[in-house]
Amino acid sequence: MKIIATTLNAKYIHTNLAIRYLKAYAEPEYNVDLVEYTIKDPLMNIVSDLIQKKPDVIGFSCYIWNIEETIKVISMLKKIKPNLTIVLGGPEVTYDVSYWLERLVDVDFIVIGEGEITFKQLLKELEGARDFASISGLAYRVDQEKKISPQRNKVDLKELASPYRFQEDLSQLGKRVTYFETSRGCPFSCQFCLSSIEVGVRYFDREKVKEDIRFLMEHGAKTIKFVDRTFNISRSYAMEMFRFLIDEHKPGTVFQFEITADIMRPEVIEFLNQEAPAGLFRFEIGVQSTNDETNELVMRKQNFTKLSRTVTMVKEGGKIDQHLDLIAGLPEENYESFKNTFNDVFALRPEELQLGFLKMLRGTGLRIRAHEHGYIYMDNAPYEILGNNILSFDDIIRIKQVEDVLEKYWNDHRMDATVEHLVTNVFPTPFDFFQSFGSYWDNQGWSRIGHQLEDLYKRLFSFLKDTAQKNSVEVEGLMKYDYLRHQKFKPRKPWWEDRLSKQVRTSLYKSLLAAPEVLGNTFVKIQLNEKELYKHTMIEEVPFDLALYLETGQIKQDDCFMLVYFNQTTNTTEIFPIPSKLKRNAS
Repeated sequence: MKIIATTLNAKYIHTNLAIRYLKAYAEPEYNVDLVEYTIKDPLMNIVSDLIQKKPDVIGFSCYIWNIEETIKVISMLKKIKPNLTIVLGGPEVTYDVSYWLERLVDVDFIVIGEGEITFKQLLKELEGARDFASISGLAYRVDQEKKISPQRNKVDLKELASPYRFQEDLSQLGKRVTYFETSRGCPFSCQFCLSSIEVGVRYFDREKVKEDIRFLMEHGAKTIKFVDRTFNISRSYAMEMFRFLIDEHKPGTVFQFEITADIMRPEVIEFLNQEAPAGLFRFEIGVQSTNDETNELVMRKQNFTKLSRTVTMVKEGGKIDQHLDLIAGLPEENYESFKNTFNDVFALRPEELQLGFLKMLRGTGLRIRAHEHGYIYMDNAPYEILGNNILSFDDIIRIKQVEDVLEKYWNDHRMDATVEHLVTNVFPTPFDFFQSFGSYWDNQGWSRIGHQLEDLYKRLFSFLKDTAQKNSVEVEGLMKYDYLRHQKFKPRKPWWEDRLSKQVRTSLYKSLLAAPEVLGNTFVKIQLNEKELYKHTMIEEVPFDLALYLETGQIKQDDCFMLVYFNQTTNTTEIFPIPSKLKRNAS
């Protein structure tokens, strides 16, 4: 019997942990081939590849992001090979099983909940007595009659074999994200989340966890993302794992965790700030809303004051990047309330702020009680909301405009100095900036086309000019500074209009060749000759005192120049304010 376990990942760099658990548990009695695709792959390519492998059984791991494409693949497979046995599993088909049996006539079996034991028992019955009624956690049809057996008891995690040691994965470890599980379950009851349905937290054996992580690092894994719903729910466990990873990590490895920030103790953060190498850890923190009424309605316990303390302490440590999540569309969170939530969280200046939209997941309490808040939402996955009793579809469109420019101008960190100035000194609040710019962006039709880096600068400057924002000249100077400090090579054609005369530029270069010490010891040590100076540097004008800004962050109007050095040896860029004495002589 030829068996394949497969899925359609969101991106190529992702890996699916579920199908690896199925393979590990099925061995040695059954050999399961692992095959992964992406939702962007042409359906014909996926079907052709699967058919050529001549399978008897194909199991698909299903999620909200891949279910609709998976259904199309299954339909084509069944037309080509009607006797092929199709098995579905995963969170998307575990709930509303009766609905899926009615809709998916091409599917033979649905595995409900944790699938390792159920899937292996199904394989045994498929090649044996075919007594499917004896299998817990299985749904199927007999002569159009739906058969749904009760979900089995929770798996003893100590019985599961490691899913991280397959030979075929080793060559890809350095190129893809490795998802890693040290526990299952969640202690919280957030009504919008599937994790709330399973009560309690179970842990894998700690020593086996460490052995697997050592194995992955030894074989080149670079990004290991823990999928535990709350990695730090047990402080002693989290501390033990943090210590282990700090002590035994390989250079270049990054570990990502989902943490609950308001329960993290200050002494844990102090330990990480002192002991963890910069860049080793990355935290993902779900804030979702700072509205107390909203959090209460979705049974979400959150102390935003303590959460803010954690995020601030971690940020001040300067070693761990933080990704904070918001959800627009939660109960009793209207447009103005969400604006407050956004500003509350943006004030923490996380390295990334993800703005998501509520999805009414099958099986969640919020979907079951959707009528209480007047929710309307998509019929098919991802079940994103279209409105509720206090948030209109027009409001959702406006918030999506914020999301678009937030991703491009904050999360990608293309112009941090510029955005910081705009949200602090030009617009009333950060949300007002992103909303104003996002609406302008959408009205220009830019959300439907691609963008080069230079385009992003031109479009922001166009917005500032067209909306007559104050101090737009100073902002243009900050944009130049941001643009140049992120370039590894001297740009051939910068995005701005060059208003600096050739005579002034030449005069400044001559002065610097004659007296490089005016730019300080750092510049003197570079020891650039005339040819290198002209080839690897550029001089640009900025309308404020750059030296003062770099020292204090203060913007003081002045006509100044800066020299930008593109170091080809280290692939870094250094910016040197040109002293006013040289500036006056050149002018």
